[in-house]
Amino acid sequence: MAKTSPISPSLIVLSTITSLMSFIRKLIWSWTSSLPHELLSLDVADRLRLDSEAIESASRDFGKIFREKPSAVLHPSSVNDIVDLIKLSYNSASPFSIAARGRGHSARGQAMAQNGVVVEMTSLKNFGSIRVLKNPNGLGFCADVGGEQLWIDVLMGSLECGLAPVSWTDYLYLTVGGTLSNAGISGQSFLHGPQINNVFEMDVVTGKGDFVTCSKHLNSELFYAVLGGLGQFGVITRARIALDRAPNRVKWVRMLYHDFSVFTRDQEHLISITNGLDYVEGSLIMDQSSPPNNWRSSFFSPSDQLKINSLISKHGIIYCLEVVKYYDHITINTVNEELQPLIGGLSFLPDFIFEKDDSYVDFLNRVRSGELKLQAKGLWDVPHPWLNLFVPKSGIMDFNDGVFVNILHKQNNSTGPILVYPMNRDKWDDRMSAVIPDEETFYSVGLLLSCGENDWEALENQNKEILRFCDKAGIKAKQYLAHYETKEDWMDHFGSKWEIFQERKNLFDPKMILSPGQRIFNSLRG
Repeated sequence: MAKTSPISPSLIVLSTITSLMSFIRKLIWSWTSSLPHELLSLDVADRLRLDSEAIESASRDFGKIFREKPSAVLHPSSVNDIVDLIKLSYNSASPFSIAARGRGHSARGQAMAQNGVVVEMTSLKNFGSIRVLKNPNGLGFCADVGGEQLWIDVLMGSLECGLAPVSWTDYLYLTVGGTLSNAGISGQSFLHGPQINNVFEMDVVTGKGDFVTCSKHLNSELFYAVLGGLGQFGVITRARIALDRAPNRVKWVRMLYHDFSVFTRDQEHLISITNGLDYVEGSLIMDQSSPPNNWRSSFFSPSDQLKINSLISKHGIIYCLEVVKYYDHITINTVNEELQPLIGGLSFLPDFIFEKDDSYVDFLNRVRSGELKLQAKGLWDVPHPWLNLFVPKSGIMDFNDGVFVNILHKQNNSTGPILVYPMNRDKWDDRMSAVIPDEETFYSVGLLLSCGENDWEALENQNKEILRFCDKAGIKAKQYLAHYETKEDWMDHFGSKWEIFQERKNLFDPKMILSPGQRIFNSLRG
């Protein structure tokens, strides 16, 4: 018969001391914190972190511009932990704010909760799974995924069944709940719409602590509110997303232009073609501030870069059109025949077309390798005062002259990729909370800039100058990943949707508990 080893007295003492210190720390916290003392009596108390490391981590985000300290950070082990936390706040005489945080990839504190509780959603990853199933409506396949799951994990999990989601973001290390709370856009959006347009069903914990399953036909008001709703109406804990047969490889082509009007004309032509390309994006190449290769992807060879640099010296700004055609073992012999007519009639600069063949996964995950390189050099953990806009087609030429040429290129104090590519309005569902310009074609413009630790204010001022130019020029641009400082600005942002947005807030989060960092309904920063 096996003998059990006696427990060392020193281990018992250490365990006792650790438990005592934890108790004392929580007791002190209960005396000093503005959160209700009942929080420590819930089962979730064991998953609350009050230490300085957790607090500091939840006080910063990717932007590295704002810092707001929560009183506690919850690492949930189940959805019930989130339900219990929100219910406690909702039923409290003094409700406290709660922010669900995925990867903390916001730029201006949108996932923070000053003196409240930040919920680290990725703690649920160890408990959730990705489940591929036949679409209940009989059309294709879908996947049930946790709101905390990263899109890279969704990709790899669905590929095991030969399937993949159809709409992506350029960066895959973001959570499902995080991108669905905004929209989720990339070069596939012109064809399949944003990620929010490819969701069949969700589980959501509302601001009242109610756990609700919703879809277009079940609790539809909540469904449409949450998609693009900036976290204002509930925490997404599960999403059922559309899948399609996954390709194996991609034909990846980049073409250069010096004339912006020709560049946009060709882009708009490509997104109008039925059964055409699978991905269309565009970007700017300027001097050292936005070079041919950057962290977004290292596409060009050294010799190609020398060739492109001579073009930049001549024209100042070069516009790069980037397209992709997917293929697999069935279409491997026909993909070139399908691709050539699509790009053959375009008006790019002769001799400035570059092709690459890559795996489907490596193409989708292209930004990750650049991120890892910058991390290794210590150049990633810096301020990112990004500005993302949706610019209507009617204003894109003025935007080029006023912003690309006369602000960004002339001032030349920006570093980072600058994206510009068109989308089709009919691929968006206006019942959802996301806001886009009121034109059939509009452009996504991403100023993905970075700077030194003490230099972000100059870029923030530049962003404000860009927004002032749009206002003065009558360009009715809408911010994507929006940030405003006044209620009036938010009302202007939502426009005709403001009233229904406000009604949905009163319906699903009447005490204004959720996502205070957006500053839509909560007090503004001092």
